[in-house]
Amino acid sequence: MEAADSDGRAGRAGGPASPPQIPVRMLNEFTYCPRLGYLMWVDSEWADSHHTVEGRWRHKRVDKAPTEGLPEADGTRDEPLHVRSVNLGSERLGLVAKLDVVEADGETATPVDYKRGKRPKVEGGAYDPERVQLCAQGLLLREHGYRSEEGVLYYVGSKDRVTVPFDDDLVALTMRQIELFGLAAAAPQAPPPLADSPKCPYCSLVGICLPDETRMLAQETTADAGDNGNGSKPARHRPRRLLPASVDALPLYVTTQGAYVGKKQEVLVIKEKGAVVADARIRHTSQVALFGNAQVSTQALRELCRRGIPITYFSSGGYFYGLSHGMSHKNVGLRIAQYDTARRPSRCLDLARRFVAGKIANSRTLLRRNHRSKPEAELRALAQLLQEAEGAASLQTLLGVEGMAARTYFGRFGDLLRPPAGGDPGFDFEHRNRRPPRDPVNAMLSFGYALLTRDWTVTLLSVGFDPYLGFYHQPRYGRPALALDMMEEFRSLIVDSVVISAINNGELGEPDFVHATGAVAMSTRGRKAFLAAYERRLAQEISHPVFGYRISYRRIFEVQARLLARVIQGEIPELPAFRPR
Repeated sequence: MEAADSDGRAGRAGGPASPPQIPVRMLNEFTYCPRLGYLMWVDSEWADSHHTVEGRWRHKRVDKAPTEGLPEADGTRDEPLHVRSVNLGSERLGLVAKLDVVEADGETATPVDYKRGKRPKVEGGAYDPERVQLCAQGLLLREHGYRSEEGVLYYVGSKDRVTVPFDDDLVALTMRQIELFGLAAAAPQAPPPLADSPKCPYCSLVGICLPDETRMLAQETTADAGDNGNGSKPARHRPRRLLPASVDALPLYVTTQGAYVGKKQEVLVIKEKGAVVADARIRHTSQVALFGNAQVSTQALRELCRRGIPITYFSSGGYFYGLSHGMSHKNVGLRIAQYDTARRPSRCLDLARRFVAGKIANSRTLLRRNHRSKPEAELRALAQLLQEAEGAASLQTLLGVEGMAARTYFGRFGDLLRPPAGGDPGFDFEHRNRRPPRDPVNAMLSFGYALLTRDWTVTLLSVGFDPYLGFYHQPRYGRPALALDMMEEFRSLIVDSVVISAINNGELGEPDFVHATGAVAMSTRGRKAFLAAYERRLAQEISHPVFGYRISYRRIFEVQARLLARVIQGEIPELPAFRPR
């Protein structure tokens, strides 16, 4: 028998390359929702939910290696067989599968598929996706010489066995789904999301798919360009908040010099001078940030890579200079679209305008909200520069507009800093300086922008982008240009806001900074205080200015990155700027 490779593709050694064979499990997902099947199979997207975790636990027994393989269907065996974890593939059908259990008796074989929940209260005791999946397994058994006239669905939650006959109608439906999935998988774009479907809230990929958001933004162009034939605009529905408002997993920061991160079962253990000082559950960790000469064990590094949790590296002064992560995201189609977009100057300019315009608009909002005297001259100047950014004819022009906006904004930034009475007077700010920063305020700004660059680099990698190829910032060795692009409109919203609140609330003082040869850096205590304020800001929930629901800033990063993917892959026409009112 022909066995399936680990990546779901089958073939013969030394033979010509065969088309990818679709895993039968993916056929189930495609029947449930064509877009879900595409995202999981073609784009290799995956996200766990409590349903998927429970399903893996329920499958532990049947996923064990079989004691013996399924024999050829030659009728020479009389005794019944009960074989687990049977791998089958068929080039003619274009399918590959790992069958939970096969009950064979002579030349007759019955696939048994385990399901985690209870038997559904529908006619026949099963939904179409499960029936199609089971029938596809039966067709594979037929391809290998067995008679397979029915299959069994075993519902672990209710301990029910439901028999599914492989009648002509089900076989026809299964063959049709195989054909449709093959056509969809060959297309350059995912099928459209379901419209207001009750399936979406229960889908583990809802935060990746963004069904309501994608449909809303895709329909905006039509709504703006035409009407319903009676002079009225088509209705635009606000999306449901289907994805969680906040992120459960959070970064682990290790700032003490000489600290050591090890692994003990499901926990990361942090040691200082051989003594355990802290720990963190791996499943609650989104990334590990190491500062200076903090170290990580090989065992911990391997486990973090296996789970897709990046390890980011900073200098002791807070400069972000690299990361370690597992295998790159498998969605090569997105990177191809990214490279193609980067070669088109008009598309790069369109995206760059949105990045810079968002940055100027949000800087102006921060200045308007926090300045006591509302500097009208600067606010008018920023409003004018915002218009110029939106209409810039070249990247060079846009660079000039951005530079003028930064000078205008930072020219009044010092007025926003009001340390509490009796606090340190050392937070005077005259202008932006860096490499190295020469005062405490600039030290905090530089450190904060390094953190923001890190977060955007990690987010873009998790979505499938190449963070080093941008559309506004030009490629340069070692510079995450796309991360710098995407963080532009969040500089003032996140970092500048954190600096203002940390100073004005007295969270940091002059003793939290180290002065040496004209440069200023943050001390270990200062970094810890700033990191706490930074994480609080990312966890803060606000009303999304486009979609209306409440969502945390950290979750917004992922949403914006996925919307950018929708833009460059042609699903939505424009990237919506994130501009809180």
